Amino acid sequence: MTKNIIQLLLLFAGMHFSQAIADNKVIVANFSQNDLQNWKPHSFQGNTNYSLIKKDQLVVLKAVSQNAASGLVKKQQIDLKKTPFLNWQWKVESALYRLSETFKDDDDFAARIYVVVDGGVFFWNTLALNYVWSSGQEKNSRWDNPFSLNSKMISVESGDQFKNQWRAEKRNVFEDLRQSFKRDFRFIDAIAIMTDTDNSGQSATAYYGDIYFSDK
Repeated sequence: MTKNIIQLLLLFAGMHFSQAIADNKVIVANFSQNDLQNWKPHSFQGNTNYSLIKKDQLVVLKAVSQNAASGLVKKQQIDLKKTPFLNWQWKVESALYRLSETFKDDDDFAARIYVVVDGGVFFWNTLALNYVWSSGQEKNSRWDNPFSLNSKMISVESGDQFKNQWRAEKRNVFEDLRQSFKRDFRFIDAIAIMTDTDNSGQSATAYYGDIYFSDK
C-alpha cells in the first residue's frame, strides 16, 4: 500500500506548530524524557506498535511491525537556514530480508525518519525526504519512491552490519533536499517516524532515540 505523504498532511489540519529550542538546537523528539507530546499516529495498513520503553539505560521509542505500516507524525516547522542538520539515533534488531526497495512490493523499511515540505493549498506539491535503514540498497544510495516522484529515498544505513547496535546519524537536510529536488527549501513542516512491513509481509523491531535539528 502506498505510504501517501498527502494523507499525513491532511492529518495536520487545525494543528498548531510546535517549537522547542535550546542551545542552538530545535528539539523534535524528547523520548528520553518520556515525552510523546504532539506525535500523532497515522495508519497506512494495520498498526505498527510504538511505545516508550527503557533500554540500554535510556528511555527510547520502540517500534514493532508485523505485516503493518503506521507511523508517528509531528507537525513542526524547522527553519533550515538556521538549523539545517537533522540528528538522531536508531537501532534495528535486523534489516528486512532480501528486498529491492525501488519496487512497490518491497517498499518496506525496518526504520525510517522522514521530513515533509507542505504543498499548502496545492497539496499535490507536498514533498517528502525519507532517511531509511535499507536492506537492499547500499549505504548513501538515493532513489525515487516507487509510489510517488514527490517522495525521495536516502539509505543512511544498510543491511545487518550494525544490527542491534545504536547508530548516531547527522544529515544536512537543506543540502539533501536541494540534491533530491533540484531546488532550495528554507522550511520543512513535519517529521515522521515509521517502521513498516506491509508490502513484504515481514516483521521488524526498531528503536529510536531523541531527534533534534542543529546549526552545525
